[in-house]
Amino acid sequence: MNIPLYSDVQVGDTLPLLKLRPINRTMLALYAGASGDHNQIHIDIDFARKARQPDVFAHGMLSAAYLGRLLTQWVPQPRLRRLAVRFVGITQLGHIPHLTGRVAEKFEQAGEKRVRLEIQCANQYGEPKIVGEAIVALA
Repeated sequence: MNIPLYSDVQVGDTLPLLKLRPINRTMLALYAGASGDHNQIHIDIDFARKARQPDVFAHGMLSAAYLGRLLTQWVPQPRLRRLAVRFVGITQLGHIPHLTGRVAEKFEQAGEKRVRLEIQCANQYGEPKIVGEAIVALA
């Protein structure tokens, strides 16, 4: 993987869109097993309905992990310096995650050339589910 050059990156540049498969029950069950997060709201429709939800819905941390994937498809993981996210919506079954990023700032810190990225996980309708930012060291 080539690390983007600081000199080639400009404020306003966007990361390549990462569009994933629709969220389905199998995906939620596999994530629950892998993460150890077996909260019933994500895997038991009866429990979800008792909580006044129409159905189960995705774990917020699944979408956060997708944002990590967006970043590591752009730079190697050791280049990540900070990742912060805020949950702003529920990812329902059938939603198709669209992960985006935009260079918001360029700066130098600790002897490194870095960029601050605004990142987002939205559904296919453009409704944000997670927003955040990341700091990445470039070459």
